[in-house]
Amino acid sequence: MSSMDLEKLRMAGAGRAIAVLTSGGDAQGMNAAVRAVTRMGIYVGAKVYLIHEGYQGLVDGGDNIKLAHWHSVTNIIQLGGTVIGSARCKAFTTREGRLAAAFNLVKKGITNLCVCGGDGSLTGANIFRKEWSGLLAELVEKDTLAAKHDNLNIVGLVGSIDNDFCGTDMTIGADSDPPHDGWEDRMCARLEGVRSRLNIIIVAEGARDRDGKHISSTYIKDIVSIYTVNAHCTVCTHLGFQSTKLGVEAVIALLDASPDTAACVIGLSGNHAVRLPLMECVEMTKLVQQAMNEKKFDEAVKLRGGKFSLAILNVGAPAPGMNAAVRSAVRLALAHGHKVYAVQNGYQGLADGAVFEMEWHKVAGWTGQGGSLLGTKRTLPDKNMEGIAQTITKFNLSALLVIGGFEAYHGVLQLFEARAQYDEFCIPMCVIPATISNNVPGTDFSLGADTAVNAAMEGCDKIKQSATGTKRRVFVVETMGGYCGYLATSTGIAVGADAAYIFEDPFNIHDLKTNVDHLAEKMKKDIQRGLVLRNEKCHEHYSTDFIYRLYSSEGKGIFDCRVNVLGHLQQGGAPSPFDRNFGTKLGVRAIQWLTEKLRENYRQGSRVFANAPNTACVLGLKRKVLSFIPTTELKDDTDFELRMPKVQWWFNLQQILKMLAKYQTSFCEYVPGEIEHVTRRSISIDSGF
Repeated sequence: MSSMDLEKLRMAGAGRAIAVLTSGGDAQGMNAAVRAVTRMGIYVGAKVYLIHEGYQGLVDGGDNIKLAHWHSVTNIIQLGGTVIGSARCKAFTTREGRLAAAFNLVKKGITNLCVCGGDGSLTGANIFRKEWSGLLAELVEKDTLAAKHDNLNIVGLVGSIDNDFCGTDMTIGADSDPPHDGWEDRMCARLEGVRSRLNIIIVAEGARDRDGKHISSTYIKDIVSIYTVNAHCTVCTHLGFQSTKLGVEAVIALLDASPDTAACVIGLSGNHAVRLPLMECVEMTKLVQQAMNEKKFDEAVKLRGGKFSLAILNVGAPAPGMNAAVRSAVRLALAHGHKVYAVQNGYQGLADGAVFEMEWHKVAGWTGQGGSLLGTKRTLPDKNMEGIAQTITKFNLSALLVIGGFEAYHGVLQLFEARAQYDEFCIPMCVIPATISNNVPGTDFSLGADTAVNAAMEGCDKIKQSATGTKRRVFVVETMGGYCGYLATSTGIAVGADAAYIFEDPFNIHDLKTNVDHLAEKMKKDIQRGLVLRNEKCHEHYSTDFIYRLYSSEGKGIFDCRVNVLGHLQQGGAPSPFDRNFGTKLGVRAIQWLTEKLRENYRQGSRVFANAPNTACVLGLKRKVLSFIPTTELKDDTDFELRMPKVQWWFNLQQILKMLAKYQTSFCEYVPGEIEHVTRRSISIDSGF
């Protein structure tokens, strides 16, 4: 869709009505999706209705279908379940029930429906859409309705704890599966079987069992006290980032729909929202389930080929997930018969010979450890080439696995470019991007970025609580990330910030004044608090202190202002479940690729000699595909002075943040999802995993 088309879409919602419902079982993240659909719909000028109690509320009508306002979805993004309720409805499976539902929608002028639920709920929505013309004809024939509203547009959001829907990489709620019946006995049996001195039980905020009963930390403590076990309980917040993106895209898809447009599902392809034909997804989900029931998995793996020595090092700032990647890489390399060395303190340690051999047990328990247990430095190799070459020769290293941020990528590029002077560098080299800044070229997502966003989100949630309690207060919060604004933007969307200042989106003093005026107007209404994020290097002159002083001065008498620098707490702490799993997978895939390159470039009776560009690569995630991209191909796409890619895939998220904060902004920079057909290939898992 062109930018001109998007500008036309800007107020395409005027005179149109959108309804949103949640159906089936509750799923964490549904509230974030409901909030995004509601606010985006209002933003483009449409009326938005919240349908309470799912399809049952749609069939019953009346007070179950309520007109929503901007503040109707305030402060729900972090809540579990769904605030508008969800119910399984037998009546909707009958034509009579769907006839009543059609009447209730048309009575309020609603012809756009967003359904958040599982495959059964979305299948029902598609049946409803197909029958729409017939249902309206029957209502007109009975003189119940006038002849109009002959088309119903439907967009689905997959809300399911099972993550079993084809076409999308992750369903809303997949992170928080309620425990099955008998979980107490299984938990205690597990604790008794482990017999560890320390057992930590983590309870999610709002955790409930399958009957809806709240699972509190006190309840768990009472259960495990039978075994005289002390439980340390922490409460985990839920990230509404992806759900918000999906909700915004759902509204755009509804407004973009025509009578010939098929019902679609908004899914995730990597980090990108895509539109998928609804029934293609449903049919493929059924086929895959059938195939899974019949499939036999090969449990034997034959190890073959020569044995090589390889080194693993961390470079740049510590990032959560680094240790998980090191662990999986070490163990898979050992399983392949290779000798594995670990390098302390990055390229500097490699030059100094700070190398030691790794064994299987040495990486036990590393998955959940934060930071870098190997030690890491930002030093680049260009001033230590001779020392690095000597270390490679001394330990007979045949490959390098470098896990780190921008310096890791830049360093491997320097080693590649020095191959003409040093034959020692003619070995396979792989970079696993790992940085909270998410500024490494060649990948959409870096290890540690998810944990950092969660850490920043938790801090901002607490700050919002303080602002709510004091009233008429604005917090200016500084995030890390260098010149890259990913962390500030993602956190801003996750917490519902009023603005996020980033380097990629230039701003001036007039923009700052506009933001102050916007917050001043906000203070006159129900929500008397504000949250503004600032990336640490977003502007040369407008520092965090400057923005704080400007807001304090211009908002005097209307609101007061406080400043908070999150700092290095964004680097610390244990990695999130996503980063643990992602790091493990990247470590495995990197070793498989290195092993393949070692075999390809092994000279019989000699050593490995690899001098082609495709033997020094970044292992990047593009959408949902892992690719090995030569560092030489990424050079032209890199801004080495600012240490980030020249083009940022996530920049349109900044537009989403502004729209959901009720700023009048342009659609020109927004990149909508495109229709993608579901194939077996698109949902398969790479054999490298």
